Amino acid sequence: MCGIVGYVGSRHAVPLVLEGLRRLEYRGYDSAGLATIQDGMLCIRRAEGKLRNLERLLQEQPAEGSIAIGHTRWATHGVPCERNAHPHVDCHHELAVIQNGIVENFLPLRQELTAQGHRFLSDTDTEVIVHLVEAYLAQGYDLIEAARRSFARIKGAHAIVLLSRQAPDTLIAARIGNAGGVIVGVGEGEMFLASDIPAILEHTRRVIFLEDGEMAIVRAQGAQFLRLDGSSLSKSSIEIPWDPVSAAKGPYRHFMQKEIMEQARSLTDTLRGRIDFASGWVELPELNLPPEEARTLDKMVIVACGTSAHAGLVGKFMLEKLARIPVEVDYASEFRYRDPLIGPNTLVLAITQSGETADTLAALEEARAKGARTASIVNMIGSMAQRISDGYILMQAGPEIGVASTKAFTASLVDLLLLAAYLGQARGTLSQRDGQRLAQHLAELPQQVGTVLSEGYNNYQRLAEEFHHCEHFLYLGRGINYPIALEGALKLKEISYIHAEGYPAGEMKHGPIALIDRDMPVVTIAVRDNVYDKMISQIEQVKARGGVVIAVCHADDEAVQAKADYVLRIPHTDPLLTPILAVLPLQLLAYHLAVRRGCDVDQPRNLAKSVTVE
Repeated sequence: MCGIVGYVGSRHAVPLVLEGLRRLEYRGYDSAGLATIQDGMLCIRRAEGKLRNLERLLQEQPAEGSIAIGHTRWATHGVPCERNAHPHVDCHHELAVIQNGIVENFLPLRQELTAQGHRFLSDTDTEVIVHLVEAYLAQGYDLIEAARRSFARIKGAHAIVLLSRQAPDTLIAARIGNAGGVIVGVGEGEMFLASDIPAILEHTRRVIFLEDGEMAIVRAQGAQFLRLDGSSLSKSSIEIPWDPVSAAKGPYRHFMQKEIMEQARSLTDTLRGRIDFASGWVELPELNLPPEEARTLDKMVIVACGTSAHAGLVGKFMLEKLARIPVEVDYASEFRYRDPLIGPNTLVLAITQSGETADTLAALEEARAKGARTASIVNMIGSMAQRISDGYILMQAGPEIGVASTKAFTASLVDLLLLAAYLGQARGTLSQRDGQRLAQHLAELPQQVGTVLSEGYNNYQRLAEEFHHCEHFLYLGRGINYPIALEGALKLKEISYIHAEGYPAGEMKHGPIALIDRDMPVVTIAVRDNVYDKMISQIEQVKARGGVVIAVCHADDEAVQAKADYVLRIPHTDPLLTPILAVLPLQLLAYHLAVRRGCDVDQPRNLAKSVTVE
């Protein structure tokens, strides 16, 4: 979750690091800090709360230097406060460290170091790292070797950056396990470090990703790499295609609003180059799963967290319908703890926007250990999930800054449908005629998305005014749209802090119906599909008990419009694509309610964009 930024070069480093941290605010944090070398001395500035508090401190106590590291922290050990904020320093104020992850063996290390006379000033696990380096320096090792030996002793998954007063031209970074990214940005006479691409994208698109067990020694003229076992390493940079302008809000009030409205484009991008709209043929070369191997699969397991898990539930319907392969959907956080029955003929598919979600990466590692084939659907180019999977599908949605996922969710759904079609064609379960029909609907989808997003602004404003005082919502859906009820409820919870539950509509009378009254609006997804009549019955049951119904329905459905109190209209499409259109009104509803309630839409309390600790 924590944000990491570093710079070494000829420019004033502090503004560059602050700017990078600002671009990582979407990850969530509760304190911020930075370190630079000023007049030969280590200069530390830290503040509890938002980045603006650190900026205010720097106005009062300026810090200057051509090398700096910065950090935004999400508390794991120790309460949010200034002394627990990063960077942490050693006893002699020679070293500063920032870290993302949890030092699993910090207690024995702390006891060992305390016995040696080291003084700890924080409650964090991170502080043991800087004292370990100090201890190895005291034994006569040089800085790089002291850092390497220290990093090798740390258990858990980490991203670490170290700065030393004795090496004022050098940053040392390491990646241990799958806690989060460590990206080296290559400039002209300057170098950058970051935990996520948007932090440095304005300054360079040439980046190098550290893998598990790798270190980087970064100076203004370049970087050298080695493994934690001490062996040397050669790494090459890659070019990132994103435009930094795409990470700016532009005319929108919030990043979330911008990303909702970008979905016609993001879905076009995720379709581009993957489907022949004339023949219906789907190509997914990065999946690395040729047709003959696809035919050997006897099961799929989708692992994901949060919004991505809801995408996986929709994907189950798509894959079983088109590819005729049984699909299980697991929360990634639970998958490895149940000793799953998987093997060489199982495809384990991870869905993760960031590609760095700790639980999902652990699930992929479990699948690999059990000999299953692995794949991932990811948005972040070069992310760990992409790199450790046998194959992958990039969402191609562009940067998603808002914590509550929107365009990455719909891109995931389209990618799942493309995967289902690809497997269906490979396995002979999807006819050419059905493939062509599906391709036609996919060709129409971006325009339909644009239509839904461009209509009804006043309608959502009116709904927000009507319901912003409510503290409970119920969302109902059936079949492939049941996961959309879950996702709609999650969006509302995430950004408006309204309690909401998503239920399969058929389960309403098995408990939730007892809650229905005028004070708990019921959102129903009532589209014309094979369970349409059942959803009409659910609406009638809600109305019979005095409930208020907000219905997502087809634009020409007069029956639903006559029964519901409020309607949110979507166009007709193939039933497998309906969830993509049906979720759009629920995203907009959550957004407008959150704005009306005065919530921090882009950075909801207690949430982070990339959950990199378990």
